[in-house]
Amino acid sequence: MDVVERDELRESRIHDEVVVDAHDEEERALGWYYHLEDHCTFPFTAVCRSERAISPLEQGDEVEVVGMAPDEECEREMFVEIRWKPRPLAVPLMQLQPVAADEQTQEAVEDWHYWVERGYGF
Repeated sequence: MDVVERDELRESRIHDEVVVDAHDEEERALGWYYHLEDHCTFPFTAVCRSERAISPLEQGDEVEVVGMAPDEECEREMFVEIRWKPRPLAVPLMQLQPVAADEQTQEAVEDWHYWVERGYGF
């Protein structure tokens, strides 16, 4: 994955709103989890932007994102639940691009994508 160019406005927002009081990996993960939970309006429609070995989604698949996965699933990366057969399925948020979501949801997901693509971690 190519590293994206530094965006000072996004850097400032992430620092001030997401990881401001985080001192370790666990706190950064929780900061991201609660930021996404608070700033995403569920459900929203997304499209799979990349395939992952841990997910059944294929590039171009359209899904309905119904919420954040349980927090214990998000200790290493952020997962969201999608409507899938008889019950929700957790997939990596990096895999998805919102296509029918409000501006706040779009911005929160794009901030997460930016964070990962810049090579930052918990």
